[in-house]
Amino acid sequence: MPNIDKIKKYKNVHMIGIGGVSMSGIGAILKNWGLNVNGSDTSNSDVVVYSAAVKKDDPEMLEANKLNIPTIERADFLGELTRCYKDTLCISGTHGKTTTTSMISLCFLEGLQDPSIQVGAFLKQIDGNYKVGNSEHFIIEACEYVESFLKFSPKAEVILNIDNDHLDYFKTFENIKKAFIKYVKLLPTDGILVINGDDNNCLELSNYTNAKVVTYGIKNEKANFIAKNITFNSDGFAQFDVYHNSELFDKIELSVPGIHNVLNALACIALCTEYNIDKKAIKSALSKFTGAHRRFEYKGKIDGKVSVYDDYGHHPTEIIATAYSLMNKKYHKSWVVFQPHTYSRTKNLLDDFAKALSLFDHIIVLDIYAAREKNTYGITSKDLVKQIHTLGKTAEYIPDFNDCVDYIKNHVENNDIVITLGAGTVTEIGPMLIEKNK
Repeated sequence: MPNIDKIKKYKNVHMIGIGGVSMSGIGAILKNWGLNVNGSDTSNSDVVVYSAAVKKDDPEMLEANKLNIPTIERADFLGELTRCYKDTLCISGTHGKTTTTSMISLCFLEGLQDPSIQVGAFLKQIDGNYKVGNSEHFIIEACEYVESFLKFSPKAEVILNIDNDHLDYFKTFENIKKAFIKYVKLLPTDGILVINGDDNNCLELSNYTNAKVVTYGIKNEKANFIAKNITFNSDGFAQFDVYHNSELFDKIELSVPGIHNVLNALACIALCTEYNIDKKAIKSALSKFTGAHRRFEYKGKIDGKVSVYDDYGHHPTEIIATAYSLMNKKYHKSWVVFQPHTYSRTKNLLDDFAKALSLFDHIIVLDIYAAREKNTYGITSKDLVKQIHTLGKTAEYIPDFNDCVDYIKNHVENNDIVITLGAGTVTEIGPMLIEKNK
């Protein structure tokens, strides 16, 4: 193995002219060494694929238009890919997509189905966020934002829940439900629709398809797949019995925390059973799954005494699920460091955010992470802190990351748990906490 210490400092490499013989060779070597490589090349491009985050006045987009090279938005291109497979399995819903896609992927792998996979986070079992398989199965996350999932051609759909989110685009909850109705109508008559039987908005979707409908749930005793006798160990991991059409299916043990992951696992079990994945493979894969990147991910300890976790949750429903997952663990006091994600979401769901965060013992709020937005909403993190105060809870507004780390370090006690929450740069806090206390 060559000494690549000097090269390693360049974790992400963008190569302009990557289509050239020398450049492409360099790119292949860098990729083989574990670096993230991407690039562009006008002379070698038959099409330019771009993400929704790329503006129309981006220099490369302008150059592509100048050279009459067609451009395709990522969701459209992914839709084309779904039509290359006879069997595209789309996992959608407002919360839990990445976790459930990961669970299903591992069950298909364990069942020797050799699927292609596209998942929204790093999954250690495939050493990345995608896998190219040799079967007709293509397992992907299907996001409802800007209705991008309507570009796909699914053979099977899993719909985990329908919640009030992305109101910057949808404006009303009714519009969100209408989008899911259009999505369900994409299924062929020989397709499969797996829906959360505890979510009335999901149940209504069965009226809009002739595909086979399979339901799962914890509360809905009429569901096809039901979890009963749910218990949690000291890590907050669930054990439960699964009943399929009133008959005992098997006892399942998870290695991820929270009651919400029982529902995610049921969705996985329901779909995989429809695909005749061996029961032993399902059980084994679910027990081995320890979570996708940034889903209640353990980061380390402060002075060997305080556990630090990181989670992607950036919607009140996700925060509540994380808080209840935490409550199943054994600890002294809980700390949350929350970075609100987008001004529109913070403004629209301010009360819900305050109530959700109030479930933690200690609350720190960072500045709002703008993402794709400008602050035309007249909202700041101070408004969220004030709203938390009206609920009789104390919350600290600490915009500087170093100040936040110092504050936590000076106030935590033995056996406390700290969790960083949000879809932005809040993930930097955990490593800072751990590094500062080595």
